[in-house]
Amino acid sequence: MQKDIKEVLFSAEQIAAKVKELGAAITRDYQENPPVLVGILKGAVPFVADLMRAIDLPLAYDLMAVSSYGAATRSSGTVRFLKDLDMSIEDREVLIVEDIVDTGLTLKYLTESLKNRGVNSIKTCTLLDKPSRRRAEIQPDYNGFVIPDVFVVGYGLDYNEKYRNLPYIGVLHEEVYKGEESNSL
Repeated sequence: MQKDIKEVLFSAEQIAAKVKELGAAITRDYQENPPVLVGILKGAVPFVADLMRAIDLPLAYDLMAVSSYGAATRSSGTVRFLKDLDMSIEDREVLIVEDIVDTGLTLKYLTESLKNRGVNSIKTCTLLDKPSRRRAEIQPDYNGFVIPDVFVVGYGLDYNEKYRNLPYIGVLHEEVYKGEESNSL
């Protein structure tokens, strides 16, 4: 698996430090009304788990599954709900926790959809932001790292359901996915 990684962008230690920093900011900002964390499956699971332990507030959390990628390396722009929330978020402060914001289409769609559920407020937190690919006007309220336009895996992020278990975030060698994409065309 290591041979498929071109370079490590962020080590496990760098990620842990950034999650701690984000947790402190969220703790400070939500002292009066702790938010419901809404984690986006599957990629954000490690981030949500670590982030909620870094937030010193009584929290509730739930998970949603949406898809805009399928097995591709670029967002299709079409968002599909695969799993909705199990709890009501009406009259609550909501913090969407996402692994990466790429085109911004998924996060914009989610934000608008959840606003329609009668929430008090809605903010977003992402570990990675790739603004060079933005197609929707959206800016995360809390952001870990800004990254260039490269395909990253690890710490929950995948390619074709692989590499999620890497403890760091790395750039995937292009030949790993270019060969598979040409085979599927």
